[in-house]
Amino acid sequence: MLYSTKTPAQKRRALRTLLTPGAAQPFPGAFTPLSVTLIEEKGFPGVYISGAVLANELGLPDVGLTSLTEVAARGGQIARSTDLPCLIDADTGFGEAMNVARTVQELEDAGLAGCHIEDQINPKRCGHLDGKTMVDLDTATQRIRAAADARRDPDFLVMARTDLRATSGLDAAIDRMKALVDAGADAVFPEALADLTEFEQVCAALDVPVLANMTEFGKSELFTRAQLAEAGVAMVIYPVTLLRTAMGAAERMLETILSEGTQAPRVDEMLTRARLYELVDYEGYNRFDASVFDVEVPTAHHTHTGSDPRRDT
Repeated sequence: MLYSTKTPAQKRRALRTLLTPGAAQPFPGAFTPLSVTLIEEKGFPGVYISGAVLANELGLPDVGLTSLTEVAARGGQIARSTDLPCLIDADTGFGEAMNVARTVQELEDAGLAGCHIEDQINPKRCGHLDGKTMVDLDTATQRIRAAADARRDPDFLVMARTDLRATSGLDAAIDRMKALVDAGADAVFPEALADLTEFEQVCAALDVPVLANMTEFGKSELFTRAQLAEAGVAMVIYPVTLLRTAMGAAERMLETILSEGTQAPRVDEMLTRARLYELVDYEGYNRFDASVFDVEVPTAHHTHTGSDPRRDT
């Protein structure tokens, strides 16, 4: 009931335990506190919070328009709703070294388990689009050093993302990741690798956990967890998968209402009211204070489709 039963410190330690080479731990991308409840219930080990998703939820493209305040607030809402560790996308750190330091402390305060910071210029572009521009090595390492030095909890994970593969090739990206690890990065995120061989090369070259981004419609093929584990990957993210799925279903429903004049043909595709109440733990709140939350909760097998005086609007 209410929020997480685990402290941020416990979640940060759990994240570090999870990230072992070859584990390929699956971290779906949450886009709401409710969606993170579903991720935890299904047994996933952790959660990813995408900067693109946070921007898209605000109706914005992923081009560096969101602010630290917006990202920390939404990230905190998601993190406090789950016992799972949450890794959040901190883009370029919302500025240079001093801004990065503040970013890390704000994300610590919001209860996140870790963040990744990238080496694009500010404002950035989506990692799977063309036309990206990288900062120089000094700037990239300053960002990571500032992040590592600023954290107050040594277990807060600082991950370095590089987009250099797209502009300068794999060897240059590996050299940069080595420098970023030397600057204090606990893990690395090589964006938009071309194939499994490239993942294998990165994992062999680095002594820290490696993340694989399995986003749809991107530069990388959608490899299986088994394939990525064999390559040595520690963590696999599915950043926009749930948002794309939900918005696709919403679009189809709206089209049905327009064409049919009713949502009835697609009701069977919906999350039932009983299932929704289960996810938000209505029964737990009823038990806590029946005098305040005195609501009859439908059972999981409730299929009544007629008029219901308790229906939501």
